[in-house]
Amino acid sequence: MNFRAAIFDMDGLLLDTERVCMSIFKQACQAQSVPFLEDVYLSIIGRNSAGIEQTIREGYGPSLDYPALHNEWRVRYNAVVKHQAIPVKTGVVELLKWLKDQDVPAAVATSTNKDVAEIKLRLAGLDQYFDHITTGCEVSQGKPHPEIYLLAASRLGVDPKLCLAFEDSNNGVRSAIAAKMQTYQIPDLVEPCAEVKALEPIIRSSLLDVLSELKQSK
Repeated sequence: MNFRAAIFDMDGLLLDTERVCMSIFKQACQAQSVPFLEDVYLSIIGRNSAGIEQTIREGYGPSLDYPALHNEWRVRYNAVVKHQAIPVKTGVVELLKWLKDQDVPAAVATSTNKDVAEIKLRLAGLDQYFDHITTGCEVSQGKPHPEIYLLAASRLGVDPKLCLAFEDSNNGVRSAIAAKMQTYQIPDLVEPCAEVKALEPIIRSSLLDVLSELKQSK
């Protein structure tokens, strides 16, 4: 496997955020007296704020007061993630340390807004491993469009085809593969769908498995 850089999604891939986020969304729904629609929620994973709003509005219909639900969700979510370290997923630190030892530059490409992403990474102690953080508020088209991965690669100064991409969500995998990156998928809340499997990402159960493979390929 020929690569010169590594680009990582954040939520659900580096950090065990998705379960926290879903739990808080359920609380927000209850507080706003609207049902929790799990299928709608799972379909927003990997999208930026604009994509999340569009998906939720379409899923819940025109009667939903989206601004009220979103504000309830955002306030509750920020009260947690801006003050508490989110648990790091299995194999993350080991892989990031190995990449650093190999002088392989690394970046984050996350749909999360920049201020929240930087806080999450800092609280988790992961910010030291990344040369750049590219976020959803910096692109006009969110995942599954490739823009965020192409921007992250350009900031690293590496051809996208020579970048490894690491994702958990189907939307994220679509984004990375559309950017022509060598893509690993480490599923979290959502299993790879048939359409994404057909794109042939390298599907592994944890980043420890990825680390073992990369060590063997060197």
